[in-house]
Amino acid sequence: MLPDTIAACAEAVLRTADATEKTTLSRACVQKWRDTPDMPIGTAKPPLQPARPAEPELLSPRDVPRRRPGTPAGRIALLHAIAHIELNAVDLHWDVIARFTHIPMPRGFYDDWVRAADEESKHFGLLNARLSAYGSHYGALPAHAGMWRAAEDTANDLEARLAVVPMVLEARGLDVTPGMITLFEKAGDDDSVAALKTIYAEEVGHVAYGSKWFHYLCGRHEKDPKPAFHHLVKTYFHGPLKPPFNDEKRAEAGLPLDFYWPLAEEA
Repeated sequence: MLPDTIAACAEAVLRTADATEKTTLSRACVQKWRDTPDMPIGTAKPPLQPARPAEPELLSPRDVPRRRPGTPAGRIALLHAIAHIELNAVDLHWDVIARFTHIPMPRGFYDDWVRAADEESKHFGLLNARLSAYGSHYGALPAHAGMWRAAEDTANDLEARLAVVPMVLEARGLDVTPGMITLFEKAGDDDSVAALKTIYAEEVGHVAYGSKWFHYLCGRHEKDPKPAFHHLVKTYFHGPLKPPFNDEKRAEAGLPLDFYWPLAEEA
């Protein structure tokens, strides 16, 4: 039986270790939210780190083996890496729901992040199916251990969470996904191309949710969003913003050039 509040649902997803069980529970919670217009927000006590399956082995980024993307093994490794990102994104979106209930926000805030969590759950399923078609599965290869660092660093600051996770990390996905689509097109893997195109289209919305609610909070506190964004990224994001940037898709998601280019130029 599913929890009665969306915050408790979010905590339940975060405390589920198995990737398939996590994404299945995630989508069931989304459906309950959509079917229950008066579902309470509630409160939660989310873990600092989400539950994780025994596999994949999590390594420092510099220790994750690199494979040539033009080979079948390289394409498997790339799909596995993206699946790992999408599974982390499921937890990131539920975490923003569970962790910040003490901050009054419109119901639309929860609508947006519930939808984002649902789409990330779908994305993980698409990628795991592609891994299966290649004779592999999620967990078969080592993965990046640093994916959750941004969530821990911003656990006490909703504005920082929105600035760093959707407006920096997810925006980076808009920059790199077109190249990945081209790689799979050259390999004749139409099913992986279709999965990546779905992810690409829907990630624009996730970045847009971050920008929308970041601007909303800046307005509430009478802050100028641009310098506030620059300050938070410098404070909480570890490393420079690296071009090339997908300026067109970033603009579509509500990220103006003068938000991110000055950070790259300073770096």
